[in-house]
Amino acid sequence: MFALNFYTELYGDALRKGRKTATVRLGDKSSKYQTGQLVWITLGQRYSRRIKVCTAIIDDVDVKRIVDLSPRDLMRENPELRDADELVELLIRIYDRPIGPSDVVTVIHFSPVEEYGFESPIL
Repeated sequence: MFALNFYTELYGDALRKGRKTATVRLGDKSSKYQTGQLVWITLGQRYSRRIKVCTAIIDDVDVKRIVDLSPRDLMRENPELRDADELVELLIRIYDRPIGPSDVVTVIHFSPVEEYGFESPIL
């Protein structure tokens, strides 16, 4: 099982309310995340305790340059982003290194999976 982890202070509210349905990760992550894969959506800092928000299914994985991201990609990453320049600023804060519009990113689109238990086994 893989996880998509998010920092609580940046994304906790949007994930809990279902407003965040994609993540933009620096580099080509297409070999790690694939369409149809189930992942845990988690919140927390690196190397510390994490909270599982939900299980999700990956709907699509797109690799492209930041400059080629669509308005829909940006909105699904963060509804408050207005353009790719704001995404670059956000990624610089997260990755703590220089990033530019020509850098390659992976856009991972996901949908939460609701889990229901069975009252009795199916015979």
